[in-house]
Amino acid sequence: MTEESPILPRHLTVELQSALTYSRVVNIIGSRQVGKTTLVRDILKTGKFITLDDEAVLIAIEADPVGQLGALTADLTDTPLIIDEAQRSKKLALALKQIVDLNRRKGQFVLTGSSNVFSTLDVADSLAGRVLTLKLWPLTIAETKLRKPTRILDWAISKAPQLKELSAPDLTTRAEYINLVLRGGFPEIRGFPQKPRQTAYRAYVDSVVDRDVADLLRVRKTDALRRLIVQLAVRTGAEINIAELCELVGVQRKTLDQYLDVLLRLSVILKLGAWTSGESRREIKNAKNHFVDTGMAAALRNLTSQKFDIDADPGALGGLLESFVLSELVRSAPHQKNSFAFYHWRDQRGREIDILTESANHLVAIEIKASSSVRETDFKHAKWFAIDGPGKRRCVTSIIFYFGEQKLTFGNRKFALPVSSLWSGDSIAV
Repeated sequence: MTEESPILPRHLTVELQSALTYSRVVNIIGSRQVGKTTLVRDILKTGKFITLDDEAVLIAIEADPVGQLGALTADLTDTPLIIDEAQRSKKLALALKQIVDLNRRKGQFVLTGSSNVFSTLDVADSLAGRVLTLKLWPLTIAETKLRKPTRILDWAISKAPQLKELSAPDLTTRAEYINLVLRGGFPEIRGFPQKPRQTAYRAYVDSVVDRDVADLLRVRKTDALRRLIVQLAVRTGAEINIAELCELVGVQRKTLDQYLDVLLRLSVILKLGAWTSGESRREIKNAKNHFVDTGMAAALRNLTSQKFDIDADPGALGGLLESFVLSELVRSAPHQKNSFAFYHWRDQRGREIDILTESANHLVAIEIKASSSVRETDFKHAKWFAIDGPGKRRCVTSIIFYFGEQKLTFGNRKFALPVSSLWSGDSIAV
């Protein structure tokens, strides 16, 4: 199997298989075309599959949801009914509640959808403990290279992290890193040549606006929503100025908030909240918005590899690379032994940390540098944060991900790691 193979093993498979042993309903959400259908139909290889993209099936479910689901599951005793594009039905969630209230068997249903069918319904609370929701993201680089998920966050909060505990990083050139950022993680689109890839990503955004958003929100100004998506792509990795966006997009604050909410629910963007210690009024509380897929963001901005030449604008890559690293880390989080929450941090004096992860009393301060070298002074914000700042009562590990080849230690839990450390784990047997 090669990197361009149409079906790649997904890290979520193990978690999905495990969930079927203890949850009555497993709900898989993720962007359109990230591989949800492939995961449940071709990789899981169990159960009966239906899709609500089939209008006849959708009409039947809407007409008599409990009866249709009962008929479809009548011959299933130890395998699930898989319902693809579940968000298309407005009656499905209540019907599932009635069924699983009466039948306690684990692994009865697997749902997939671009949005969470349970999120806006009254049944959400009453289904607690019966529905487990899993998130399928675009491909990680580790998945494309048939590697196991990185455990770098677990390593970072260990008692005494040592560089020798990390696998040797792949030797990766600046041009190769940029290519990975521009390709993105959508299984089919990422393999296209540059121009058709950008065309496909832009068409994808059109389909989200014209179809997926309509399932969640009535949008009167679709052009305004498209303008917002482009503006978010330009600003990926940056704090959002709501007033400025309202003016650029041409909508009121209430409408903009609705648009941002629906883009979050459809996994187009990811909101990175500001971490605050609660001890200082000097900490900035604005959230950052990141595009979930850097290939899509680059396509909307018409960015090509030439835009990131050494002699080009040094800031052009910054936000995209930050979103790229964040996406790899967020997608690896379910596979860590510990639980992690993700934030950024900045104070009024301009000190900032690109990504801050929290796990119990541990903090990991992560910064990203599009350079092949790292100096002690590059840790100045993280060092102040850990010693004199709001992290002084926590155990803080600082990591700079950079374009160099060497794993480096700067003492006192400060490390510089090649970006490729995020996918340099053991290979997956296929």
